[in-house]
Amino acid sequence: QVQLVESGGGLVQAGGSLRLSCAASGGTFSRYVMGWFRQAPGKEREFVTGIDWTGNMRYYKDSVKGRFTISRDNLKNTVYLQMNSLKPEDTAVYYCAAKLDLRTWSDSWGYWGQGTQVTVSS
Repeated sequence: QVQLVESGGGLVQAGGSLRLSCAASGGTFSRYVMGWFRQAPGKEREFVTGIDWTGNMRYYKDSVKGRFTISRDNLKNTVYLQMNSLKPEDTAVYYCAAKLDLRTWSDSWGYWGQGTQVTVSS
């Protein structure tokens, strides 16, 4: 089973950038579809973006399109989330997730990291 560890969160001013990383171990990374979720205080966890096994297909939540970019390096067993033009409403705990199939983007994610806090100040 794959284990996931996020890093790269922090405090940034509105308009700034952060890059999150998620390192995977314990499994064959290239077999997993990878994604990022986030959960803001008092809100449900939401699916933000996903990438397929080779990086050929990506999905983005409408509110992050054009600002966030997901990528993966199958040699380094790592998925990245580049976040630009950050807004206060992007403040949340960001979670890395993995699954084996891609019948839908938002469902059936079986493996999770512990989360990393992103705070965007206005």
